[in-house]
Amino acid sequence: MRALLRMGIAPPGTYMLTVRGRNTGTLHSTPVTIVERDGERWLVAPYGAVAWVRNARVAGHVRLSRGRRRQELQVEEVSDDQAAGVLQSYVRNVRVVRPYFDAAPNSALTAFAAEIARHPVFRLRSADRPLLAGDPR
Repeated sequence: MRALLRMGIAPPGTYMLTVRGRNTGTLHSTPVTIVERDGERWLVAPYGAVAWVRNARVAGHVRLSRGRRRQELQVEEVSDDQAAGVLQSYVRNVRVVRPYFDAAPNSALTAFAAEIARHPVFRLRSADRPLLAGDPR
């Protein structure tokens, strides 16, 4: 997947997420799938509070890249009804993560609300300035 992302030919909505480590300051990257819903972009952690989630919480920003395109974004973790709707969209559209959720794609929104604590959701917003300063591009 990393090679496909570098070439810019990965599946739609898939990006390379880069975030600075909370302890070492080292940059870490992992492929992610972004949800577009209600005119906003969302980042979902299908495997729970893994390292990139903990790093993003501390940093407050990430970089998404695909091919030569890079975008610096602020992240805001949400845990309300909006997050439940995002999780529902995510499970409906990203088949590979379905085994990690108790809620099925056709489950009610309340089932996805119960998933929020296990699957963090972040709203993505444009950043005003480069946030991974000191990193060669």
